[in-house]
Amino acid sequence: MDNTKTGQDIAENLGPISEGTKAHEIPNVDTSISSAEPTKNLPSYINEEYVPAGEVSKAEKIENQRSNDNYATDQTVTEQSEHNQTLTNNSGTTGILSTDEGKDELTEMEKEVENIEKNKPTGDVIFVAVCCLMVAFGGFIFGWDTGTISGFVRQTDFIRRFGQKRSDGTHYLSNARTGLIVSIFNIGCAIGGVILSKTGEMYGRKIGLTIVVVIYIAGIVIQIASINKWYQYFIGRIISGLGVGGIAVLSPLLISEVSPKQLRGTLVSCYQLMITAGIFLGYCTNFGTKNYHNSVQWRVPLGLSFAWALFMIFGLTFVPESPRFLVEVGKTEEAKRSLAKTNKTTIDSPLVLLELEKYEAGVELEKLEGKAEWIELITGKPQMFRRTLMGMVVQSLQQLTGANYFFYYGTTIFQAVGLKDSFETAIVLGVVNFASTFFALYTVDHFGRRRCLEWGAVGMVCCYVVYASVGVTRLYPHGMDQPTSHGAGNCMIVFASFFIFCFATSWAPIAYVIVSESYPLRVRGKAISIANACNWIWNFLISFFTPFITSAINFYYGYVFMGCMVFAFFFVFFFVPETKGLTLEEVNIMYEEGVLPWKSASWIPPSKRDVGYDVEELKHDNKPFYKRIFSKD
Repeated sequence: MDNTKTGQDIAENLGPISEGTKAHEIPNVDTSISSAEPTKNLPSYINEEYVPAGEVSKAEKIENQRSNDNYATDQTVTEQSEHNQTLTNNSGTTGILSTDEGKDELTEMEKEVENIEKNKPTGDVIFVAVCCLMVAFGGFIFGWDTGTISGFVRQTDFIRRFGQKRSDGTHYLSNARTGLIVSIFNIGCAIGGVILSKTGEMYGRKIGLTIVVVIYIAGIVIQIASINKWYQYFIGRIISGLGVGGIAVLSPLLISEVSPKQLRGTLVSCYQLMITAGIFLGYCTNFGTKNYHNSVQWRVPLGLSFAWALFMIFGLTFVPESPRFLVEVGKTEEAKRSLAKTNKTTIDSPLVLLELEKYEAGVELEKLEGKAEWIELITGKPQMFRRTLMGMVVQSLQQLTGANYFFYYGTTIFQAVGLKDSFETAIVLGVVNFASTFFALYTVDHFGRRRCLEWGAVGMVCCYVVYASVGVTRLYPHGMDQPTSHGAGNCMIVFASFFIFCFATSWAPIAYVIVSESYPLRVRGKAISIANACNWIWNFLISFFTPFITSAINFYYGYVFMGCMVFAFFFVFFFVPETKGLTLEEVNIMYEEGVLPWKSASWIPPSKRDVGYDVEELKHDNKPFYKRIFSKD
C-alpha cells in the first residue's frame, strides 16, 4: 500500500504552525511527496515557509522529486517562474510549460512568427515549393515505370523477346509471365521500402535518397541489357523496385520535414502529382515508339528512366537537409541554416528559433526514452498500435481502389472493349489523372484529409457500379465471341475517366499525406516503411492476379473494388483523424488526448485554445452511427 502523502493529505492533517517552522519539522508528514500532485495544491504557508540559510525548502524537495520522475526540470519553484521549461511526463508527451510571463513571451513570439508567414513574399514560397518538387521527382520515376510497363506487355518486340512461342511460330505472353514481369517490381519496392529506407535514418534524407536512386539506376541498366532472357529482365525489375521502394518512403518524409505546416499537405501531394506526370508521359512515350518493330519500342523508354534518375540526383544537391534529422544527430547550427534556407530568412529569426525549439524538445524526449525499436509500433504511446494499423490499412486501401487495374492493364482493357488503338485511350486516362491531381493540391488543405477520402470513396463506388454493370450486361450484346457494343465501350471509358478523377483528387495523394503526418519523429521512418510495404504488397497482388481474374470473371472484377471502397468509407470515418493544419507534434498531442476521429476536425491544439475550451466533448459521442456519418465534421 502506498503511504505517500499528497499536498491535500498534508493540509488536512496539519495543526497550527508557527512562523519560522522548518518544513522537515512539521509533525506526521512523510517527506516523500507524490509526483502526481503539483505544488500549487499545497497550502501557501508551506510554499512560503521561512527557510534559514543553507536549508532546503519543502517546495524545492517537491520539485527535485518531480524531476526524478521525469515530470519536470530540476529548477526550483522560483527559477521555474522565470524560465520556460520543457515538460516531459510519464506518458511521453512533450510540450512547453511556463508561467504567465513565459506564456506571454511565447504568445508574442508565435504572433511574430504568424505575421512573418502572412507577409512572406511569394518568391520565398516558390523556393520551398521548388525544393519539394525536386524531392517529389522520385514519384515521377515510379509513375514512369507504371506508365511504360503497361505498354511494354502489348508491344510486338517485347513479346517476341520475352514471351513464349506457339506451335505456329507466333509469340505471346502468358498470364503468369505477364503478371510476374509487371508485379515483381512491387515486391522489390516492398523490400526496399523497409530495408533501404533506413539509409535515410543513418546518413540523412538527402544521402539516403541518392543511394536508393543509384540502386534504381542499376536495375534499369540490367533491364536495358536484356536481350531475350525474360528472367534477366525480371531480375532488373526487382532491383529497380528496391530503389523505388526506398524513394517512396524517403521522398514524402523529406518533403513533410522541410515544408511549412500550412503548405505541408499540398507539397506532400506533389509526390502524387509527379507520379501522375510520370504515368502520363510514359503513356505518351509508348505511343510514340509503338510503330517501331525493334527494341526501340521499349529500350528508349527505359533509357529515359536512366535520365530521369540522374536529373533527380542533380536536383537533390540544391535541397536542404531535414532540420528534424539534423537536430536528432546534434547538428543544431546546420538545422538552423536548413530552416533559414527553406523559409528564406536569417538563422536568428523567431520563425527559425520557435521551430528549432519544438524539434529539440521532441528529440530530447526521444533520448530519454532510448533508441526506437520496431516493437514500439505496437506497444508505443500514444496509441501507436492504432496509428500503425491505421497507416497500413489506408495504404492498402489506396491499392484496393483498383486504380492500378487501369494503369497497369489500361491498353489491354480498352482493347477488350473494342478500341482499335488502346494506346490513345491510355493517354486520355493519363491526361485526366495528371490534370485532376492539380485540383487535389487545392482540396487537400482546403477541405481536409478526411472529407476528401470519404467523398473520393463515394465517387469511386458510383463509377464502379456503372462501369462494371455496363461491362457485364451491355458490352457483349450478342455474346462474348461477337463484336462489342461501341456505345457501351464509350460509356465504360467515360466512367473509367470519372473514376480516375475521383481517385486522383482523393486517395492517390492523401494516403501519402495521412501516413506522413500520423507518426512521431522517433518511429516515423519505421511506421511509414511498414505502411508503404502494405501498399506495395497489395500492388503486387493486384497486378499479378488481375490477368487471371479478368480471364475468369471479366468485368465483374469492378464489383470487387466497389466493395473495397464501401469498406474504405466507413474505415476513414471511424478510424482516420483529421490532421489538416497541425504540426507533427500537435498530431501526437491529439492522439494523447484520445479525440474521436469523427470529431477531430474540431480539435484545437493547446497553444491556440481559448478559455473554456473543453476537449472532453471530443472524446465521447452517444449518437447512433448513421447520425455520426451524416453530421458535419
